[in-house]
Amino acid sequence: MKIGIVGLGLIGGSLAYDFRALGYPVLGVSRQPQTCEDAVKLGAVDAASADLASLAPVDVVFICTPVSVIDGIATRLIPHLSSDAILTDVGSVKGSVVKRLTPLWPRFIGGHPMAGSEETGIHAAQSQLFAGNPYILTPTPETPADVIQTLKDLVGKLDCNLYECSPTVHDRAVAWISHLPKMTSAALIAACLSEADPEILKLAQSFASSGFRDTSRVGGGNPELGCMMAQYNREELLRSLQQYRQSIDQLTDVIERSDWSALESWLSQTQTERPKFL
Repeated sequence: MKIGIVGLGLIGGSLAYDFRALGYPVLGVSRQPQTCEDAVKLGAVDAASADLASLAPVDVVFICTPVSVIDGIATRLIPHLSSDAILTDVGSVKGSVVKRLTPLWPRFIGGHPMAGSEETGIHAAQSQLFAGNPYILTPTPETPADVIQTLKDLVGKLDCNLYECSPTVHDRAVAWISHLPKMTSAALIAACLSEADPEILKLAQSFASSGFRDTSRVGGGNPELGCMMAQYNREELLRSLQQYRQSIDQLTDVIERSDWSALESWLSQTQTERPKFL
C-alpha cells in the first residue's frame, strides 16, 4: 500500500514519519519546494513534489492542510487518483468537510487526529506524535465498508486511541475540549495584557510559571488554526462559549458574595471531574 500526504507540516510530516517507519512507501506534496526538499532529507517521505499528479500511484491520500483549502486541493487531486483510492483529511472540523467532499469522491472518509503542539512546519514533525492520543474517523451511512475498515486498520497502527462517530457528533464534542480551550486560552493571554501598569505586567510575565504555561499553551498556538475552528465550527463554538460565560458569571458571583463554602464545593467538583477528560 502506497500512502500520499498533501501538506508536510506538523501533522502531515508526523504521519509520514510513522507510516514510513511501518514500511509503507510515502509520497509527499507541498507547495513549498524547500519543504519538499527538507522532508526528503529528514527521512519523512520517500519522495516529495509540488505536483499533485505525483500521487497518482498511491492507495490512500491524507490531506493535511488547513480546512479552508481542502476543497480546492481535493478538486485538483481527484483527476489523478485511481478509482479505488481512498481519500481522507485531518481537519479539526468534520461536518462541513464531509458534506463537501463526499459528493466529490465517494471513497472519502473524514478523520481527525487529536494531537499536535504550538509548533508548525516539517521541522516540528515527530515520530509517535499520535501514540496514546485520540484519532477520530467520521464515516457517513454512504461510506463504503472497505474504506472504513482500511482506514481503521491503517490508523490503528499508529498506536492511537481510535474512535468512530458521525461528523455532527464530532464537531459538537471537539467544540468543548479543543475549540473552546483555544479561545479561552487566548482570552487569558489578552486579559493579562490588559494590565495598565507596565511594571505589574512585566512582573507578571517574569513570575509566570507552570500554571500559566499550561493554561496559555493552546492560546499561543497557530492563529490560522484558531480562525478555522471558529469559521467552520461556528455554531458549536458559540454554544460552548456561551456556556463558558455562564460558568464564569457563576464563579464571579460566588466570589463577590464571599461564599467560600460554595467556591470550595465548586472547585472540589472540578477536581473530581477533570480526570474523566484525560
